[in-house]
Amino acid sequence: MTNPAPGGNTKTPGLTVPLQDGEQVLKLCRRHWVYLWPLIAIYLLVALIPPVVLGILLEQAGGYHGLGEKIFWVVAWIYLGYWLVRIFLAWYRYRHDIWAITNQRLIDSYKRHPFSLRVSTADLVNVQDMTIRRDGLLRTVLDYGDIVCQTAAEQQDFRLVGIPDPREVQSLVDRERDRERLRIR
Repeated sequence: MTNPAPGGNTKTPGLTVPLQDGEQVLKLCRRHWVYLWPLIAIYLLVALIPPVVLGILLEQAGGYHGLGEKIFWVVAWIYLGYWLVRIFLAWYRYRHDIWAITNQRLIDSYKRHPFSLRVSTADLVNVQDMTIRRDGLLRTVLDYGDIVCQTAAEQQDFRLVGIPDPREVQSLVDRERDRERLRIR
């Protein structure tokens, strides 16, 4: 939980949106780790196995000396560099796909790469219905799922995808939505 300084309009670490006056971040949510680490493991395997296998085959074939060796290492480093960039971007997307629940609104902030930003917000008073979706064995065992908030705003569905402990998050949004509606009356 982050409490901004009086007067609002402060930044919260990890959140790319300034807060409104009196607004406090109650919870920052990211996708479950299962969206990042298996992908990085697959990328690492795809990055490492082909150069290693090709290097072994070239060594056994005897064509791994002189110019052939230099060409192999240049191609291998370019290939590995490409996959390292892909791994970095996968990590970057994961770290910069943030949902913030504040005492006034829901904020969805997403950066695909350092030169992009997409921010969507929904006032809590506009949240009408919420649905939790948690299908499958892995989602049940690891307790993560999706929350779909239907709003009265122009963007009808506000989705929090793959978040840990969706029931706790739904309860928090319900509680804060009801409190905000009572405050506005």
